[in-house]
Amino acid sequence: MEQHAQGPIGDRTQAIESSLDQLRSRIARSAVESGRTAEDIQLVCVSKGQEDPALRAALLAGERIFGENRVQEAARKWPALKTEFGPVELHLIGPLQTNKLREALALFDVIETLDRPRLAEALAREFRAGSRQPKLFIEVNTGREPQKAGILPEDADAFITFCRSDCGLEIEGLMCIPPADQQASPHFALLSQIAARNIIASLSMGMSADYELGIQLGATHVRVGSAIFGTRTQV
Repeated sequence: MEQHAQGPIGDRTQAIESSLDQLRSRIARSAVESGRTAEDIQLVCVSKGQEDPALRAALLAGERIFGENRVQEAARKWPALKTEFGPVELHLIGPLQTNKLREALALFDVIETLDRPRLAEALAREFRAGSRQPKLFIEVNTGREPQKAGILPEDADAFITFCRSDCGLEIEGLMCIPPADQQASPHFALLSQIAARNIIASLSMGMSADYELGIQLGATHVRVGSAIFGTRTQV
């Protein structure tokens, strides 16, 4: 058996491996309880604010799907790790500004935060011009929080139609972040309803505190950070 280095780095590596083992078991159990299998759920390891030792620990533990909030941070961290470890699926889970669009398209395999017509139109132009085409999730602001990005629930159907019909975009899934001070279940149920009536297969919902509930209500992707890595090393 491979021996881990002793000391703070080795201790943290072992802690991340242990956290991932527990997380995978809980995901599998929640999937079975909801009539699915563990393979139906993708774990997106939220690596925003995490640096090389933590990322390496997760990669060595077998994880290959990671979520980042900022284009510039991902551009700094991931190219060298991809060269060393091979293909990694990167999800953009933070807001995307149009002036970062081309860089984001080159870096990310999934953009989970399509949230406004201007961005949809810009994506369509880049795709027509031959840019790389990540999978697209629409972010829905289920809590109607003014400080958060995302399409309002009452506008979601029209925006999905706009993306598909007017912009020619393929919409892979929907994503939401429930308000921190509310029960998550109504928000997850609402997102599932929007997805069902628009024939959208993928749902990114559930984070460290509520991913099991997300799975019970239909999540295909759960975004987990602190339950894997603990406190972030940077904001």
